[in-house]
Amino acid sequence: NNSTSCNMRLLDSKRVALICASNQNRSMESHAILLKKGYNVSSYGTSSQVKLPGPSIDKPNIYNFGTPYSQILKELKDQNPDLYKQNGVLGMLERNGKIKDAPQRWQDSPQRFDLIITYEERVFDTIVEDFMNRGNVAYEPVHVVNITVKDSHEEAVIGATQTLQLAQMIDQTDEETWEESLETILEDFSKKTGK
Repeated sequence: NNSTSCNMRLLDSKRVALICASNQNRSMESHAILLKKGYNVSSYGTSSQVKLPGPSIDKPNIYNFGTPYSQILKELKDQNPDLYKQNGVLGMLERNGKIKDAPQRWQDSPQRFDLIITYEERVFDTIVEDFMNRGNVAYEPVHVVNITVKDSHEEAVIGATQTLQLAQMIDQTDEETWEESLETILEDFSKKTGK
């Protein structure tokens, strides 16, 4: 049936990854928004460990990637429920646990993607360096785009809205020309968002 294929969005046929440092705030806020809009995306972090705000700036809570969001949530509730509710960490972990079981580390993923969106320059550099170290065994192109987003709850919401806007702009192209159109799309996106 042709009407079904005509209604399919371009990114529905693409593998898309959203990546920040700890796979907690920025990548997961975007993951949540895009998931609500029906996009099939994956999300990751690139740091060596997951870091969350602690009782003071010099005492973050540190976890290994793969530690279930539910376990982190329970531990922080036991540790100081008022602090972590007030700073938004408990709500963030509850949201994350509804999306997937645990934070995932990019470097441990064997998956291939067509489009990768990062949320800070350091993460972008880590992804590019990782590709150089891995080598392109599949010989398939991948497009890595950075949208700089400050690591705060408020900025993560803005960044997620901008990520959705970029996804919708890409969806307005077609299968044959989306890669050639990407540079123009990114220029238009930058003009609209200042990113």
